[in-house]
Amino acid sequence: MKKTLHLSLLALTLSSPALARDTVLHLPLADVLEMPEAKEKLDGSVKFYLAGQKKPKVLDTLKSDVSNKKTNSVGKTDEFGCKWAALSALIALQDSAKKSGANAVIDIVSYYKKSEYKSATEYECHAGTFVVGVALKGTYAKVAR
Repeated sequence: MKKTLHLSLLALTLSSPALARDTVLHLPLADVLEMPEAKEKLDGSVKFYLAGQKKPKVLDTLKSDVSNKKTNSVGKTDEFGCKWAALSALIALQDSAKKSGANAVIDIVSYYKKSEYKSATEYECHAGTFVVGVALKGTYAKVAR
């Protein structure tokens, strides 16, 4: 009985809204692109342009897409977790853009839980107690080089 009571209290504590955390951060995308891991994983064949950011002439627009990536936040600072999740989202967008024949992803906005956040320099990240998430929505395009 004692073990059942402890498990019940643990379940109640873990499900308590008081422990839920959703810290919203707005961070520079440039910091993600400067990560050593980004230089390894993003091959340069696809360029990224946030909504409102100056971009080359758009020759053709293709489909829009969303990349929603999460990472474990345990043992990570919110900022590091955010950068890691954002990099994962960019890698997924790069891979899909290449498959679509695009050389850019344009008009990128943060799209966490289908709520848009637009900035010409920053993305939005949500850091929770155990998980950090970044969702990016953009349009695949062919742009002048």
